[in-house]
Amino acid sequence: MQPSRKVIVSCAITGSIHTPTMSPYLPVSAETIGTQAIDAARAGAAILHLHARVEGTGAPSQKPEDYARFLPRIRDNCDAVVNITTGGGLGMSLEDRLAPALAFAPELASMNMGSLNFNISGAAARIKEFQHDWERPYLEMTKDFILSNTFTQIERGIRALSEQGTRFEYECYDVGHLYNLAHFLDRGLVDGPLFVQGVFGILGGISAEAEHLLHMRRTADRLFGDQYVMSVLAAGRHQMTMAVTNATLGGHVRVGLEDSIYIGKGELAKSNAEQVEKITRILNELSIETATPDEARAMLGLKGAAHVKF
Repeated sequence: MQPSRKVIVSCAITGSIHTPTMSPYLPVSAETIGTQAIDAARAGAAILHLHARVEGTGAPSQKPEDYARFLPRIRDNCDAVVNITTGGGLGMSLEDRLAPALAFAPELASMNMGSLNFNISGAAARIKEFQHDWERPYLEMTKDFILSNTFTQIERGIRALSEQGTRFEYECYDVGHLYNLAHFLDRGLVDGPLFVQGVFGILGGISAEAEHLLHMRRTADRLFGDQYVMSVLAAGRHQMTMAVTNATLGGHVRVGLEDSIYIGKGELAKSNAEQVEKITRILNELSIETATPDEARAMLGLKGAAHVKF
């Protein structure tokens, strides 16, 4: 892995996993997504990983018009790198998932590097009554759900978005996804520096254990040499522990309410900025510096904020 003097902090603002009933602090309106994204950037996040939600119900949305309600505001109020999801909401078509990134040509877009079982149904069992009718069936259907990103789908997304200069956060939920990424590297469809996002703790993917992180890093070293950097996100209670572990090894980190709605054991995070402040404080206490947005752009070879379409 490319050694780095500074750690890139990414913040995933809302995602498509947690539902409004789970936390009153989860941003699900365009206003709160925009506000929390700006506040997270001001707290030290160099990259903002963004999903949209349907106004009123908070259901996941990949409609460009829903992104248009907050993207210009974020651009005008901070200089963080905008990273638009292509994962979207569970069960969406590839065309729907790609639509906002194609419309707005961000500096970064996420790209899941393979299909997998993606089970978040356990969350439904812990809640007696939901605010919205869509929430319980959305969660429970994942017992019989495959998050699809076939080789054909990945290639279509990479080709379409690369044409407009967008680079990728390659989300790898297991070791096999690293080999999938190596396949596209060998074919010349992607190039370095690769921004690998190790995803730990999703039921259906690799679990959140330090040994697994080390195995992922060793495998990536063999496959990519010095052509990559690795960030880590971990679901739920593992979020901060896995992030700090990766940072002490010279890697990068992701926090945010997409990945965990908590700031500590049993305590809901009141904002994304609160999680960014916590991880940056821990890193600073370990004498680990965090990267500015422009330093992140340089490390990842991004095109710059002047070349997006929002």
